[in-house]
Amino acid sequence: MSSSRRSFLAATGLASAGLLWRPGDAWAGPALARTPAPNSAPASADTGARLLAQSRLLRDEALARAAVDAAQKAGASYADVRLVQWQREQLSVRDDHVSNVGLREEYGLGLRVLADGAWGFAATSRLDVKAVTDAARAAVAMARRSALLMPAPVELAATGVVRGAWVSPIEVDPFLVPIAEKVDLLLAAARGAMAVTGVQHVDASILSVREEKLLITSEGSRVHQIFYRVMPGLTATAIDRRRGRFASRDHEVAPMLAGFEHVRAADLVGQAPQIAEEALRKLHAAPVVPGKRQVILAPSNLWLTIHESIGHSTELDRALGWEANFAGTSFLTPAQRGKLRIGSERVQLVADRTQPGGLASTAWDDEAVPAQRWDLVKDGVFVGWQTTRDLAPKIGEARSRGCSYADSYASVAFPRMPNVSLQPGPENYTTEDLINATEDGILISGRGSWSIDQQRYNFQFGGQFFWEIKKGRLTRPLRDVAYQANTVEFWNSCDMLGGAGSYRLGGSFSDGKGEPSQSNAVSHGCPPARFTVNVLNTGSGA
Repeated sequence: MSSSRRSFLAATGLASAGLLWRPGDAWAGPALARTPAPNSAPASADTGARLLAQSRLLRDEALARAAVDAAQKAGASYADVRLVQWQREQLSVRDDHVSNVGLREEYGLGLRVLADGAWGFAATSRLDVKAVTDAARAAVAMARRSALLMPAPVELAATGVVRGAWVSPIEVDPFLVPIAEKVDLLLAAARGAMAVTGVQHVDASILSVREEKLLITSEGSRVHQIFYRVMPGLTATAIDRRRGRFASRDHEVAPMLAGFEHVRAADLVGQAPQIAEEALRKLHAAPVVPGKRQVILAPSNLWLTIHESIGHSTELDRALGWEANFAGTSFLTPAQRGKLRIGSERVQLVADRTQPGGLASTAWDDEAVPAQRWDLVKDGVFVGWQTTRDLAPKIGEARSRGCSYADSYASVAFPRMPNVSLQPGPENYTTEDLINATEDGILISGRGSWSIDQQRYNFQFGGQFFWEIKKGRLTRPLRDVAYQANTVEFWNSCDMLGGAGSYRLGGSFSDGKGEPSQSNAVSHGCPPARFTVNVLNTGSGA
């Protein structure tokens, strides 16, 4: 066991819950070394033990093993089975009333096989011996039909046999908090924002997700994991009816791999008046003057630019032309690894499935490959790809980077983005330091509209709130701001980075990919950073 995994066990107390697994099994999880804000809460051994011991999936484990056996008897050279249970709770309020209460659950078995060198897949929500046996035979039949069209057989990178379990760290199970308490919190936040004169509408919401999966492979791996993710939200909208304009301001709280403690820490009720005031300031702000400018991008804005320009472009399946749905292919090629300067020397971008609080953090991926952290861009040079077991051999790598994921029992596992993050600078600059060092620029925070081409190269991003900077000071709010650049010029222009104390996570619950489409939750951490870009005015003028 690595020292980082030992430190995780010690920090969370999970090592004492030995009754939950057979000899040789392991607890594992993210090393608590790269801390986002807010901090992830530690899970207790008792909590993890209780959740896993009560799992519905354990009752159907024999069926999962029967599916693996049936696939092998039908001719599969490899098989993996996932039992997956999802719970989703969506609560929303609009102004003074509840606008939505949504509760959804799904449960079933998905089976992926290799036969004659090709993939096959089948899934079923009916869990009995006949159903899973039929699914196994159907998956093998699909693989054999696909093999007739394969230019070359699938080759899997080696991985060790693992047996283990992990529960993402939480302090408060969001599904044990009464709905009435959550609704009261949202209505109180809405009232606080609506009390500010000029604010006409307020939307507030809480999305809670519980994902549980048991993975069993024909190679002998067995992995049982439970993930909790939450996404609080608050938006205030101010309207100027005389001029026919409106402006909305979002709370910049990020979704997180966490429990309900993250919702409480967001302090929607306490922050609501400030969000409302900022909506008014945004409404009456001066229009931006376009031109080449320096911009300081807060983590609440920069995370999305990282996602689109670096996260998607370093997906190897896109670069190889295997995948183009939703986000296109990539301007990067395998031959450029280790050669192409994609950013300034201060730019360090890592993929990290062990990031505390990261939405894509895990202990093992959907191929039982251990979570890891690796460089994508080192000292400004492109050096790494996101891979799975069938992608790694394509670039001569012996091991997968652990990026396999499926968003449902009914979805096939395929390459999905890990948490991709920009590392802090060594000078430990604060946001104020970056502002003080900027003669003429704009501070941009929050997520806005965006557009990027199908090679992840030319792009335009907006934001939520914009401050003009003159001679090292914030002077006035601006509106109608967007910035335009291409990926290489943008990252090469990075000349200042905030330090570790300014590092924050942003992220999305809904990163789309594939056909049929799948949705992945993923986080991106970063400090504030300064760039030189083309600033655009997206409005109709003054």
